[in-house]
Amino acid sequence: MKIFTGAQIHELDKYTIEKEPINSIDLMERAAHALVRAITEVWGNDVPVVVFAGPGNNGGDALAVARMLAERKYAVSVYLFNVGDRLSEDCKVNRQRLAGCRAVRSFVEVTNEFDPPKLDEGTLVIDGLFGSGLNKPLAGGFASLVKYINQSSAMVVSIDVPSGLMTEDNTYNVRANIIRADLTLTLQCRKLSFLFAENQRHIGLVKVLDIGLSREWMERSPSSFSVLEEKDVRDMLMTRDDFAHKGDMGNALIVAGCYGMAGAAILATKACLRCGVGKVTVCTPRRNNDILQVAVPEAVMFIDKDETCFTEAVEATDFDALGIGPGLGHNETSAIALITQVRNANIPMVIDADGLNMLANHRAWLQQLPQGVILTPHPKEFERIAGTHFTDSYERLSHARDLAERKGIYILLKGHYSALCQPNGNVVFNSTGNAGMATAGSGDVLTGMITALLARGYSQADACMMGMYLHGLAGDIAARELGMESLVASDIIEYLPKAFKRLEN
Repeated sequence: MKIFTGAQIHELDKYTIEKEPINSIDLMERAAHALVRAITEVWGNDVPVVVFAGPGNNGGDALAVARMLAERKYAVSVYLFNVGDRLSEDCKVNRQRLAGCRAVRSFVEVTNEFDPPKLDEGTLVIDGLFGSGLNKPLAGGFASLVKYINQSSAMVVSIDVPSGLMTEDNTYNVRANIIRADLTLTLQCRKLSFLFAENQRHIGLVKVLDIGLSREWMERSPSSFSVLEEKDVRDMLMTRDDFAHKGDMGNALIVAGCYGMAGAAILATKACLRCGVGKVTVCTPRRNNDILQVAVPEAVMFIDKDETCFTEAVEATDFDALGIGPGLGHNETSAIALITQVRNANIPMVIDADGLNMLANHRAWLQQLPQGVILTPHPKEFERIAGTHFTDSYERLSHARDLAERKGIYILLKGHYSALCQPNGNVVFNSTGNAGMATAGSGDVLTGMITALLARGYSQADACMMGMYLHGLAGDIAARELGMESLVASDIIEYLPKAFKRLEN
């Protein structure tokens, strides 16, 4: 699913109006019908409704919604803010239509002074002040109104975008002047800002409403951002030949686990095996040997000469993919062995966890990363690599996207909506996963999975997309059966077969 910018959404509206063809006011009416259906599915007409409408088309949507709810016997009070006498044409039409609707309890057009209504716990507020066209923080009276709404105990439904929130970059926005919605009914497609953690308190639950905008325009128009869907992953899935043997299924190398962190090596290796690879060799210090031999009997052991840490790069000629970093620790000897391994292993590779921290401690080594390497940092790990603190998720994503493009590498920023930044500048967000997966070892599992998929012969982009989707899907299945509070990283591995089976079916 593509994610379009605010400017592109404006073009999409315009194209639909011209090519369907349909009058803009009729398209607004269609959107209002979809909004009303969504609202009435949740709230009955015993709930008092207060509608706040702005001067633009978002306000026009709100006025149309108010009229339709009133016709369905909802007690609706409407406030249209027309301070500068600059209503959009469609907002003017809906003002006129609403003025002629006798079912509306009250309709106030605010041109100067505003006496705010009482917003009780049982009141439903429809926020139609500003939509996707907003390009600067709210200020003055509108900022005061937003704060008044947020301080109330009323339920809030925002039309398209919570007022005050911009569709992409909110780095320099004023958080106190953004509506905190309980439900956001967004039109046609998700907005980029909805995918960032700090905006969750503003958007609440999000429901995307199809209002019949041009499919043709959306299919042919390029977008740098998209959300990964199940059908996308299913189309990537390789079939296993009936006559396949383990030599056909890939040979993976996992370098992981200092002494005391054998668990990271176990999780990465088990996850690798669960993703269909033919053979896995794990390189780990001598003291981890017995633990791994018992925990993962299917793996081949390559024992480092050191008792407690990784000290010597492995000859990687016979391997198809490399996963390196989980639980390696912070030993400087291990860091030198890591960059030697990365430089000399001429195979697809994933670097994670302590491998990333070693790179962050030697940032000049970033210049030595081979093209196509995959980095899988969580936000703090990426800040260490970048050498800076980011104000918000948009700024972090922009930096990661730029770094991936400049270095020709893949950066998978882990989070609720993990974001894969690719060398071509495109970003793909994952749509699976849950808060129960915020647990130690979850990233080690992902490293093993992506390594396996690389060894199987998937491209770096496909391996990352399949890996993050299946990782989240297995976590979702585990959470449904076990609950989020009790979910641990090894549960994700245990539920991988069900995740694969779902895609295969």
